[in-house]
Formats: sequence, C-alpha cells, structure tokens
Amino acid sequence: MEEELKCPVCGSLFREPIILPCSHNVCLPCARTIAVQTPDTEQHLPPMLQPRGPMPGAAAAGSGLGTGPAVGSVPVFDYECAAGGSGDHVDKLSLHSETDSGYGSYTPSLKSPNGVRVLPLVPAPPGSSAAAAAAAAPRGAATSSSLTCPQCHRSASLDQRGLRGFQRNRLLEAIVQRYQQGRAAASAKCQLCDRSPPEPAAVLCEQCEVLYCAACQLKCHPSRGPFAKHHLVPPLSLQGASSGDGGSSNSGASKAVAAVGVGAGGARKFPTCTDHELENYSMYCVSCRSPVCYQCLEDGKHSKHEVKALGAMWKQHKAQLSQALNGVSDKAKEAKEFLVQLKNILQQIQENGLEYEACLVAQCDALVDALTRQKAKLLTKVTKEREHKLKVVWDQINHCTLKLRQSTGLMEYCLEVIKENDPSGFLQISDALIKRVQVSQEQWVKGALEPKVSAEFDLTLDSEPLLQSIHQLDFIQMKCRVPIIVPPVPLLQLEKCCTRNNSVTLAWRMPPFSHNPVEGYILELDDGDGGQFREVYVGKETLCTIDGLHFNSTYNARVKAFNSSGVGPYSKTVVLQTSDVAWFTFDPSSAHRDIVLSNDNQTATCSSYDDRVVLGTAAFSKGVHYWELHVDRYDNHPDPAFGIARINVVKDMMLGKDDKAWAMYVDNNRSWFMHCNSHTNRTEGGVSKGATVGVLLDLNKHNLTFYINGQQQGPTAFENVEGVFLPALSLNRNVQVTLHTGLEVPQSVKQPKLPSN
Repeated sequence: MEEELKCPVCGSLFREPIILPCSHNVCLPCARTIAVQTPDTEQHLPPMLQPRGPMPGAAAAGSGLGTGPAVGSVPVFDYECAAGGSGDHVDKLSLHSETDSGYGSYTPSLKSPNGVRVLPLVPAPPGSSAAAAAAAAPRGAATSSSLTCPQCHRSASLDQRGLRGFQRNRLLEAIVQRYQQGRAAASAKCQLCDRSPPEPAAVLCEQCEVLYCAACQLKCHPSRGPFAKHHLVPPLSLQGASSGDGGSSNSGASKAVAAVGVGAGGARKFPTCTDHELENYSMYCVSCRSPVCYQCLEDGKHSKHEVKALGAMWKQHKAQLSQALNGVSDKAKEAKEFLVQLKNILQQIQENGLEYEACLVAQCDALVDALTRQKAKLLTKVTKEREHKLKVVWDQINHCTLKLRQSTGLMEYCLEVIKENDPSGFLQISDALIKRVQVSQEQWVKGALEPKVSAEFDLTLDSEPLLQSIHQLDFIQMKCRVPIIVPPVPLLQLEKCCTRNNSVTLAWRMPPFSHNPVEGYILELDDGDGGQFREVYVGKETLCTIDGLHFNSTYNARVKAFNSSGVGPYSKTVVLQTSDVAWFTFDPSSAHRDIVLSNDNQTATCSSYDDRVVLGTAAFSKGVHYWELHVDRYDNHPDPAFGIARINVVKDMMLGKDDKAWAMYVDNNRSWFMHCNSHTNRTEGGVSKGATVGVLLDLNKHNLTFYINGQQQGPTAFENVEGVFLPALSLNRNVQVTLHTGLEVPQSVKQPKLPSN
C-alpha cells in the first residue's frame, strides 16, 4: 500500500495532500514548486524576475516577505510565511518563486526525485512592489497561473485563491498518519539489546528517553532506587517530546518514534466548506462530483445542478467500491493459486529435463564412437528447450507477481478508505478509486492466469537407424507449445545503407537475443515527394537495392518483419537522398551485339557498317538531365544519331526510325530531328572529329533539346515527351563516341541556329 501513499513529485509520503481536478493527489509543498505562471509577453517583467543581488534588509522587512525551503537551487515562498497577510494572500504567495539568475538567463528546469520537471518561473505576489510594477506595464504583459498534474499531465488553471482553491484530501492524510504510526511501532527496537536483531521495544522511559525490551528493562532499568520515579510509557505514547536539544543517538531515536504519534489521539475536526468556512458539508453535487453546503446552493453556483443527500451518496459510493473490490479480490486469489501452479511447473521442468538428459546419454553411449559428436548437439537442444521453458515461466511469474502486488496494494488502500467515517472526504476520491479498481479488475483478462508452457518435454529420440544415419540423427518430434509471437522491430544498419545515382541500398538486422521466428521482411518506400509508403520488397534477405528512382529526390524507407503470427512493428524511418545529377555509362547488356564498348563502357564504336543502337544505364522519369558525347573519330561522313529511347527500342537501325526513340542525326554539314521515321527541322551545322554533342532532357517541361559545341542546335527538338527514357545513341564503324555524365545543366543557352528551308 505504500506506493499509494507516496507523492508523485517528491516520492515521499504525502504531506498536506490536495486533490487536483483530475482526481490525482499531490503534496501542497510540491504543488508550490510545479505551479507555473505563463507570461503573455516578455517585454515587461516584474522586478522579482529581473537579475538581482542579495535583498537589502530594509527592503525585505518592508515587503513583509520571507523565503521558504529551497527546491534544488530555487527558493520558494513558504505557505505561511507572509507576516500580517490574510489567508488568501498567504496562499497566493505560495504560487510564486524566483530564480537568482534572472529571467534573461532562465533556461533549465528542476527535477524531482520522481523525474517530474519543476518550472520555477512564477509571478510576483500581489500587493508587492513587483506586482505594482507588473500592474503598471502595458496590457500586453498579462499573465495566467496554472498547475500541471505530474501523473496525467493535465493542466489546471488557478483562480485568485491560488492553491487554496484545491480541496485537501483529509482521508489520505489520515491514512498516511496511521501508516506512519504503524511503521514506527513496527520499527521501534530495544536500544540496549545485545541480540541481533534487537528485540522489539516494550516501554519508553520519558526521563532517560531510551527504548527497552522487557528483558533489558528488568536488567537495566529496575523500578527501584533512582529509577523508581521514572515514568515508563508505551513506545508511541510520548507526546510532544522536545526535539530541540542535541542528545545522544538513543534519545534522538526515541524522539523520532514519539513524534510519529503526535495528534494521533486528537479529535478530527468536522470538515467545513472551502468556500463558506462556517458551513458544514450537507449535500453532494452530482454535476460537479463534490460535496457542497446549503450556502453554495443559495449563492447560485450549484443552484441548477442535481444535488443529493450526502449520506445517501456516501453509502452508494461505498457499495460500488466494495462491489468492485470483491471482483479484484477473487482475481487475486486466483493469481495466488496460479503462482503455486507455476512454481510446481518449474520443479517438474527441472525433473523432466534431468530425466530426458539421462535417457539421452544412455542411448548415445550405447552407439559407436561416431555417435559421440552428435550427442553433444542433442544435449544442447534439450538444454535450450529447458532454458526456454524456464525463462517463459519465470517471466510469467514476475509479471503475475507485479500485477498481484499492485492489486493488493490498491485493495489495502481502498479498505482503509472504506474504514473512514468522513462522507465528504470519501466522496472526494471515491469516483477515481472506483475507476481504478475496475481497471485493476480488467487487467486480469482471459488467459492471463494460464501457463504459457508445459512442463513436459516433447522430445523423442529414435536410436534404431543404422550407423550411416548417425550424422543425421536428430529429434523426430519437438512440439512447441509456446505461442509464436510476432517479430520485434528490425534494426536498420545505417553504415550499410547508401545511395548511388537513382538507386538506394538498405540493410537491416534483427536485434540481438531475439528468439521470435522470422519468415520474411517487408520493405516500404515512399514516392520521394512525401507521399504514402508502398511495398518495394518482400522476402527473407536483409539487404535490398532499389533502382529506377528519381534523381535529386528524398525518399523515406522503413522495414518490418513477419511470421505466422502476424506482422511486427515498423523500424525507424531512414531518409535517403538520390544524386543531384546522373552518373551512368553505356549498357553492354542491352546494346546490339555489333556495338563495341571500351574505357569502362564509356566509349562506344561499332563493328558493322550499318547503324546500331546502344542505351545508357540510367533511366529518367522526373527532373532535368544533361549529358554530352564527344566525337573521338569521324570517317567518311557518317550520320550518327543522339537522343533518348524506351527500353524496347529497335536496335538494328538508326535511332529515331521507330516510335520508341526521339533523336537528332547529324552529318558533317547539317542535322535533322527524327521520330517515327519523320525528319523535321533541318539545321545547318554538323560534326567532325573533336566535336561535342549535348543532350538536355527536361522532364519538368517535358521537352528535349540538343547542343553542338555548346550552341543550341535548332529549336526545341521535341515537346510533350512523357514516361521513362534512357540515353541512346546509334552509330556505325566510322564513328567513335565517348560519353560524359554527371554534368550540371547549362545555365546560359546560346541562341539556336535557324533551320534551313
């Protein structure tokens, strides 16, 4: 139950707990540290948020303010530190803190022991010189205070009452006090015992301030002589013991024990309304889910709300909580029985494992020496099977134990709440408790209390085969009763992922110590423009290369694994950038057999007098691309053709004679554009040895343009070209051409030559 009594901010037992609007609890001192004021503008700041040195004594006395305990390195105002102020004014001060470094250097936040961030930037108290300065600022300097729940992270705005607007959880406070008393009583040990551990303390001497067990009291503190006038009391009955003097370690221990019981026997004050302190709670507002008084109804705040009698709602909510607890109690009993069953399975697994190992050794020792090497392998399989079963059962035991401990702690806390006779305090927390208990009951879903593995080892060894079958000896039956779980998240191996031109290569692996079977992987890639993912590979390999992507594009890739149970979660997304410009060569695999390639497939010639076609290795469907072809040899005035083509272009005739190519063929004097054997736009100017032909393919504008020696040859050759294209060239044995790629698109274009009539 101790976890239920700890503050989520400081990690200690609750001190003056308050109830947040989300039904969670937090210590009042901790609430001061996490209260945050959000300025609407940063131009006009209160003086207390400006950089400052030590406060002068006169100024501190004049303001009437003191500083409370520090949280980390940030001092906060104490809840009751304003001298002469009203209760509301004091509580408003509890919202404020200041930082020694000033607003301009404020960047970090503090952390509590439970990891909750504490933002110390808060406003100046009203009535102070800081508040006056803030009031004199423009309207744009308005601020608002808020408090964020450290558990559910819901934010609640604070009104003019500050933290006093939240109700105190009196039931929780009383339960914490009882728990502290019980723990102190259980930990009170005799301070003079020579036993280890010491005996529990039976009495406390008020004069000696020493705890004695019964035996040590008779031996060391008899009721005669100088000790006759000493007063012996129970360990927790010393009320109001002084804690100011130093004393010995023994007196300090007795004071600590005695201090726990302070106020334990005092009468509890009957709760009054937080808005009307003279009125007791008498009704329950169903709409607001809080106790109210008659004055609340008359003021009009709850006049139109549905209200019911406080006692009736108290009994109704107690009945609901008790009913929900019955269900959790039944599940807890089943969980205890289930733990016993799991521990029996552990023992049976150990016994059966040893039995199978003994049988296996006996069979293997009866065989010839060739069987000895195989025996070790079989023993390893049995050991792995046993370890796997043990691991599954231990994991199930730990998981079930954790759930049982959480449910038991919640049950004990709820039972303590039910014992309370404070209807209004109970109704403050009953709704949240009922929901928690119902959620706790729902976690014991069907199948949660069933063992995941059997204690039996379904392994059978057949020792009858002949000697030549020994090397293939294995278990002929191995049933797996453990349900197969989907594979975990694959890990992308970024050091092996790379891009080249318009191709990307991705590699991945499964995380270490992953025992879930994997049947294959699914690799997904988006469209390079932030679109939806699509599957590009399904198989067992952990390395994949995707070709034919867009140049100068950013692709997102992810992978997931699958098996017979389903598909696992996606890996992290890796971002891949294809090349800005294309690097490619002539493709020997698709070229005509008469084409002769050299210089790492960058230089092309032909062994035939007829024109033959060769294609490039890159394919384009998007973007702007430019490449050049240098004429190394030009004999007898042939007509080489330069351009683009589809993958299935005819390769035994000049480029452009079919409908699969768009080309410019040129001799030593003039050039023509050709597509579907249609010749257009004759233009003066040809090529010779040493000339350079440039090809500009703009798939953003869907046109094709040619250049000779850096000057545009004729008008735009072709328009409305769409699809996937490869660089193409046709030539015969009188021409030799070298390809140059990876070139930037020409920024300045010379005026084209006018075509001849």
